[in-house]
Amino acid sequence: MATPHNRAEKGEIAPSVLLPGDPLRAKFIAENFLSDVKQFNSVRNMFGFTGTYNGKPVSVMGTGMGCPSIGIYTYELIHFYDVKTLIRIGSCGAMTKDLHLGDIVMAIGASTDSNYGAQYELPGTFSATASYSLLRKAQQFAEDFGFPYKVGNVLSSDVFYGDTEGRSMKWTKMGILAAEMESYALYCNAARAGVDALGIFSVSDSLVTGEEMSADDRQNSFTNMMKVALETAV
Repeated sequence: MATPHNRAEKGEIAPSVLLPGDPLRAKFIAENFLSDVKQFNSVRNMFGFTGTYNGKPVSVMGTGMGCPSIGIYTYELIHFYDVKTLIRIGSCGAMTKDLHLGDIVMAIGASTDSNYGAQYELPGTFSATASYSLLRKAQQFAEDFGFPYKVGNVLSSDVFYGDTEGRSMKWTKMGILAAEMESYALYCNAARAGVDALGIFSVSDSLVTGEEMSADDRQNSFTNMMKVALETAV
């Protein structure tokens, strides 16, 4: 059954879905990693594709930027299309000097400055965490491939262009590895529905050194992260 944001019919989306923010990255993954690909969505140009990887079904779909956007798409995937495994793949900004461009970050937890969790009316602050089973698999695949990676807490921020000097350093003092914009909402949706979720990122820029990748590199060169995510998904 189609939703306001997804024209797929029931059964056209695999139980495991990779979730890049950029819909063109979803297209890149479908064209370069999947076999027998069929496109299931183009509403708002948020492309979604289903194919096979190592003979097993997997889907990939863009989510857009920020907690509200990924919150909508993952809610629909979970509740309307019975998706059980959701793996966010995206870029992140390093917040420690120990991370370098192209390194992989796996988010065991997501801190946030978003108000996304307020909808649950909890009597406290919810700690949004990954599914350990997925994290353990992803870590093993990264080691098998020999890819450099770190596991830790990330910041899912509503703010890309901040107006407060030194703001990021306050999070760094709490051990935050990197900044991105979506994982907190993904982890909340997954926890509420009892399904599995994980965020895997490639470092595209550094808030410490000022280094950064080009837009084309962000779209097309995160193949290490993609390989780990695909192996974990199936």
